[in-house]
Amino acid sequence: MNLRSILTPLLIALFLGLSGVSAQEVVLDPVTITTSLVEKRTSETGRNITVIRGEELKDLPVNSIDELLRYLPGLEIQARGPMGSQSDISLRGGTFQQILVVLDGLRINDPVTGHFSSYIPISPSEISRIEILKGASSSVYGSEAVGGVVSIVTKTFEKNVSTKNQLEGSITGGDWGLWKANLGGYWQNDKFAISGGLLSNNADGPMLRGMRGYFHNHTASISARSQTNENGHIAFRSSYDQRDFAAQNFYTVFASDTATEKVSSWLQQLDWRQKVGTSVFNIRTGYKKTTDHYVYNSGSTPNHNVSTLLQGLATWQKQLAPSMDVVVGLHYQRRAIQSNDRGDHALQQWAPFVIGSYRLHGFSIDPSVRFDWRENIGTEVIPQLNLSYKLQNWQIRSSVGKTIRDADFTERFNNYNKEVVTGGSIGNPDLKAERSVSYEVGLDWFSGGNWKVSTTYFQRHQGDVIDYVPTPWENMPRQDNLVPSGSYALAQNIAKVVTKGWEADIQYQRKTGDQQRLLGMMGITILGSQQSLDIASFYLSSHAKLLLNGMVHYRYKRLQLSVNGLYKVREPRDASGLLVQVERSYFTLNFQTGFDLIPSRLSAYLQVDNLTDARYSDLLGAVMPGRWVMGGIKFNFSRD
Repeated sequence: MNLRSILTPLLIALFLGLSGVSAQEVVLDPVTITTSLVEKRTSETGRNITVIRGEELKDLPVNSIDELLRYLPGLEIQARGPMGSQSDISLRGGTFQQILVVLDGLRINDPVTGHFSSYIPISPSEISRIEILKGASSSVYGSEAVGGVVSIVTKTFEKNVSTKNQLEGSITGGDWGLWKANLGGYWQNDKFAISGGLLSNNADGPMLRGMRGYFHNHTASISARSQTNENGHIAFRSSYDQRDFAAQNFYTVFASDTATEKVSSWLQQLDWRQKVGTSVFNIRTGYKKTTDHYVYNSGSTPNHNVSTLLQGLATWQKQLAPSMDVVVGLHYQRRAIQSNDRGDHALQQWAPFVIGSYRLHGFSIDPSVRFDWRENIGTEVIPQLNLSYKLQNWQIRSSVGKTIRDADFTERFNNYNKEVVTGGSIGNPDLKAERSVSYEVGLDWFSGGNWKVSTTYFQRHQGDVIDYVPTPWENMPRQDNLVPSGSYALAQNIAKVVTKGWEADIQYQRKTGDQQRLLGMMGITILGSQQSLDIASFYLSSHAKLLLNGMVHYRYKRLQLSVNGLYKVREPRDASGLLVQVERSYFTLNFQTGFDLIPSRLSAYLQVDNLTDARYSDLLGAVMPGRWVMGGIKFNFSRD
């Protein structure tokens, strides 16, 4: 009998058997702003949204924010390396370029590549909540919001926050020279709040092909909010993020790939909000600069890219009636790159939009439209309509919307400035923007403030989808720096892709004072994508066909137990030259147990990642570590 067959029934028994503890109601229908920028309950949005609060994160067996996302229902994280090195985000079969990451209302997706989308430059202690919006959202957010939106709201940028003043952190050591440190704090009074933190993950790493899978990943952030008057505030953030890691076969399947990479970014954000009568004015600005230094092997010329993202978002929200709101906004972006590999380029974008929200007798209607003008590309009209009806504990919802996705600078210009390219991915400046229409219908059930069960059927019909396609030298549109014997993949617009799927999410929370607490989340997603052309594309076929993921956390007095797990079925692939493969399926489990040495103040814990010691890769060539044992101490000092 294997370990999986033993653990699975035990976890199910824990989840179901403990549900009889006496309850203190925990809200599973929280307020969200992700769908329409208007505050409303998730049951009024017409969308499937998963919300997890920051206070629920600290006791889970995860090492970085992208690892946390890996276990949220329906969200697929395709990891290339551990503990924040690099991960691609996928929702409903959307590629890593079709998922938008938003931090306090502003996008942080990098103009160079979506591979950097999981580099979220804040410390875990700053998070107030994470909202996962599944499905089309381009009418509000524009490009990339195709498969969904990952929205992170921090304590200092939130309008109303009741967080206690606190100082918390942890120190950890483990296998393969691992050491980790995490420190975060929050303080507020009637008019001022400040939050900040540090996160550092370091290890020599397991042996790869001729090198170690090392990483040194650090994040430092500070933010502050000041009340300008009774109904207004101004908030500011400055953060620095650096990832230095072994990147062997992160992007290629060649045996000569012994890559290393260092990615660093500065992020500055400013948020001003003022309420006047029934109107709310909000101006958000942000500037992000990212430096990427990539070395393919010791004999190659490094790629050095510097990208910048400057943006501003101005909105005016007006309450027209107790059940009717409208938001009018204008979004500006300037994306730019300076690169020895891709050249120097810049692109500007303006996008006015209007969002409506109407609620009456259980019905919610949310129409929206965005007019997206992009330099050298033109204007797109992007409409969407969300509908929902709630009757007692049941909610019926549906949505239809258009989405777009522009090619990034890598897809347009990768390997264009190099003198000679003997193989790899080649950019295409003539790429058209992706366009798609998404439909969904779903049903939610709420019970006693403890259970929420959601199920959704969805479709996405995409045109001109961009992906890398193996292309012989003689068919390359530009051959200036290519060689006839080279092996290439050209960025192309694939004529049409249709994605259909079904998902179900279960959330459970129960609490008895400070003595017992149980939190559980589980999701299952079944989907498939069909292309109109018989082309062996790279990323479109990489998403899971079946994804089962979730987490369970239980605390009783001084003892706590947490388990994260996932099971994935996808299209198998192999690279004979590397003797590696993407397995048809894999199952992995993380485990953590802890005991309070000083109640609610100091605890010791033991954590095991990949408890089943599964050998697996999310993307071909990037082999993930086996069983990883670690342990340490956590501390938490808080007061009202």
